[in-house]
Amino acid sequence: MEEQEKPETGKVQSPEAVDPYGTQVVYQNRRYVGTKETAAYILNNISNTFNINMYGSRFIYDVLKIDFRFLAILGTVGGIWDVINDVIIGVIIDRTRTRYGKFRPYLLTLEAPLILLGSVGWLLPVFFPNTPADYVPKFVVYFIFNIIGETAGTFTNISSTGLLSTITPHPIDRTRLITMAQFYSGFVEKGPQTIMGVLIDLIDYNVFKIQLKSLYIFMGLLTQFISASMSVFFFIVSKERVMQSIEQPSIKQGLRSILNNKPMLIIVLSQFLSGFSVGTSRINYYIDVLGTASINTIVGIPGALVSPTSYAFVPWARKRFSTKAIWIAGDIYCDILWISVLGIGSINGTYLKKWRMIPILMIEETLEMLSWGIGSVIPNEIYNEAMDYCEWKNGYRTEAMTGVAKGLITKIQNVIMNVFNNIVMQKIGYVQGMKIGTQATNTKFWLFVLSTGLPTITRMLGVVPKFYYNLSAEKREKMYEELFERRKAMTAAMAGADEQEMARLGKAQMNGEFLSDTKL
Repeated sequence: MEEQEKPETGKVQSPEAVDPYGTQVVYQNRRYVGTKETAAYILNNISNTFNINMYGSRFIYDVLKIDFRFLAILGTVGGIWDVINDVIIGVIIDRTRTRYGKFRPYLLTLEAPLILLGSVGWLLPVFFPNTPADYVPKFVVYFIFNIIGETAGTFTNISSTGLLSTITPHPIDRTRLITMAQFYSGFVEKGPQTIMGVLIDLIDYNVFKIQLKSLYIFMGLLTQFISASMSVFFFIVSKERVMQSIEQPSIKQGLRSILNNKPMLIIVLSQFLSGFSVGTSRINYYIDVLGTASINTIVGIPGALVSPTSYAFVPWARKRFSTKAIWIAGDIYCDILWISVLGIGSINGTYLKKWRMIPILMIEETLEMLSWGIGSVIPNEIYNEAMDYCEWKNGYRTEAMTGVAKGLITKIQNVIMNVFNNIVMQKIGYVQGMKIGTQATNTKFWLFVLSTGLPTITRMLGVVPKFYYNLSAEKREKMYEELFERRKAMTAAMAGADEQEMARLGKAQMNGEFLSDTKL
């Protein structure tokens, strides 16, 4: 796909001022994405968290009521289907070539059906009122709803990730977009969660005389339509600016592009090892132990004031430290904080004492928010770098198949861990639908452990592969320098080419004839 506009080139600082290796190409201030599209990009990022999904498990436990054993069955069967359809859909998307792009057709056509499916999900308690948790017809409908939603969602999830990696060909422009999106999202994204937590408390304490079911349906549908509208706007105005190969990559070429992409293999291995995390949602601890969902909002107030300033550290950190160092440090820093909360809360039953735990959690949240900007930007940029590495290494891009491979191992693992975590909730004596604060004392202790330190401890192995991340500053600079030249040469070769010449160029591209002689 040809670029539609010329980039705006800003003033380039001396390489020594921005990069200890003295490189220039990666650090040039080149902007491809205009104001309108940037605003749409930010809205799309907000839409990803503009929901009440934090309370999704409470919806299942307290309103819809699906038995833990049934949830384990769904997790197993649904997970297996998820793995199968991921592979099929990944191949389909990577072989897509249209005038509207590789990813946008799926995003524009499937968003409306997903809105409908999401709406049905929130309305299930209306269709099955006052039924027990082990009511089979209710579970069958819930099962079918999840399978269909997962299949359609796979198309949009893979396509959305691919679109975000191709919206601009320049890493600095991409980092700018990610940083702006994460920064502005921070002011809005927790709004629905905050409102939902307050309203749940007001209902639980009989201040509001409405049913919990009505609250979930109203807030679920409202956030569903607002977030979907923001995403659709982005899909309409966005463009795919990174050129795809003329020829469609074969399945064999797609697999090869995954196996020789070392940065992506490191990401996948890290996620795999981190996936052995045993735990439950922290909101369960706030509601069932400390007795109020609003604690989630209260403890986040100081951190909310700090988190916007954390984005100012991103260019500073990128200038002075390697991507690998920042990636590793962010993980270790947050792990230490949550293990500390577990240790302090376990002393003399402190975890049961709301007014002692609130300041402890406030301190943790505030300290964690100091690194929020770096933790939000760097992982996204690392993933996008790995996509560009694929093109540099092979001469073609396989965003969909790579995304599938990235998620395949972790999804299989998640199937196992979801089943395991549901069984754990049963084993600790958790009873669904009980009034807040009335779970057994032993259950309350395990809810505290499962929502703070234990998930952190059980995912710590995920840090180890990050030490082997191989895309150094020098290599990264050379990669982008060669990619820019290669894309420019390919665009020039395609200009005015007839159908026969285009076919020849496509085969040459897939055979690696446009690759440099650089040893990768």
